[in-house]
Amino acid sequence: MSLSLFGLLNVAGQSLSVQQEATSVAGQNLANVNNPAYADESLQVQAAPSFQTSAGQEGTGVEAVSITQLWDSLLNSQITAEGSVTGSLTSQQSALQQAEAYLNEQLSNTSTSVDSVSSPDGLTADLSSLFNSLQALSTDPSNISDRQAVVQSAQQLSEQFNSVSSGLATVSSDMNSSIQSDVNSSNQDLSEIAGLNKQIIVAQASGGTANDLVDEREQLIENLAGYVNLTTSAQANGAVNISIGGVTMVSDGTTPDSLETYANSAGNLLVQAQNAGTPLTLSGGSIEGSITARDGTLATLQGSVNTLATQLISQFNSIYSSGYDLNGNTNQPFFTGSTAASIGVNSTVVNDPSTFQAAASAGDPGDNTVALALANLANQPLSALNNQTLGQNYAEAVGTFGSGLESVNEQLTNSTSVSQMLTTQRSSETGVDTDTEMTNLMQFQKAYEASAELVTTVNEMLETLVNMKTE
Repeated sequence: MSLSLFGLLNVAGQSLSVQQEATSVAGQNLANVNNPAYADESLQVQAAPSFQTSAGQEGTGVEAVSITQLWDSLLNSQITAEGSVTGSLTSQQSALQQAEAYLNEQLSNTSTSVDSVSSPDGLTADLSSLFNSLQALSTDPSNISDRQAVVQSAQQLSEQFNSVSSGLATVSSDMNSSIQSDVNSSNQDLSEIAGLNKQIIVAQASGGTANDLVDEREQLIENLAGYVNLTTSAQANGAVNISIGGVTMVSDGTTPDSLETYANSAGNLLVQAQNAGTPLTLSGGSIEGSITARDGTLATLQGSVNTLATQLISQFNSIYSSGYDLNGNTNQPFFTGSTAASIGVNSTVVNDPSTFQAAASAGDPGDNTVALALANLANQPLSALNNQTLGQNYAEAVGTFGSGLESVNEQLTNSTSVSQMLTTQRSSETGVDTDTEMTNLMQFQKAYEASAELVTTVNEMLETLVNMKTE
């Protein structure tokens, strides 16, 4: 016994339903052709259960089994990992470029040549201007205009130290603000991932699929990876656990922990897991990049600028305080303060250049001994500066900073290229191909039309059969 006409009509009806569902899936693919987080879907079908006839097995049509995605888990993991690298380097680059603007110097790797880093408006130029004015004063130590020029150069240098110190402190403060902002964004992603896990678990427990939710979760995971380095662990129920810096932040798929900041002894922010209270050792992501830039290259530069200012104040005052001004007074400091942030020029000499202590003895306005010694300080190697001059030491500090920035720039270029390559590869493997989907649509349309024609044919056969019965 073979299928009855009504059974054949059921076959046609099932085929219509399957072709319609396949068309719907293709339409969903085309709608998401420009969605980078979307994985191409396909309707999996199989032959409906057959039955045995005297002539052999006879089919009963087709049935839809599931809608599957073309996710490549390995490729997704690679994209996530590289996203953390890119996030870290982007954050470092932003911080160091901001610091570069405050330095206002021509960066030149690790050169110790003052000329190689000189800029008309930077510390290098102001330092040279001070010593040049001292050299001019040493040729005519009683000249009030030359004395005024020294004072003005020193004021400009002090203000530049203040400005650079303030600027670098601003960058450091901005990094703390960035860390806090990124922690807040990370917590939002963790909460949403846990929420999507709950929905996915429910959907799969009822025998359904949650492909769109899985796509959304993957996008959130990759976004989170831009903030922190993470690892994922797929669960049998469809959920994904998240670990950051070796600490589980989404456990059982649905329970999120939160990141929180805390201040170290220097007042700078670090990150820990809130519930676990565990400090996180981050190796990627923008949060780690901000910490690395702040506590590494930027802190080194701040230390170098402060050391330079401290040595200038100490060495200059040591020579200057032994000198005498035009009125016979002595033992006054020229520079005030002790760091780049606090350096200034003694108000006494600012208000009255005749009090500049240029002579080695009182009552000799033509004595240039101290003025000349101060001018020669420019070429004096200092043990506190690794036997470098003031200019050489600053040039090396700026060069080292420039080398660090150049390295970050190169690494970021490489990481961005790798990320783009991986994304392109995923798009070609699991993304939506318009030509393929258009071809599928035509195929589903023809199949639907053929199934509809089968319905029409069976209907006509039934009418013929009914008419035969009534005759």
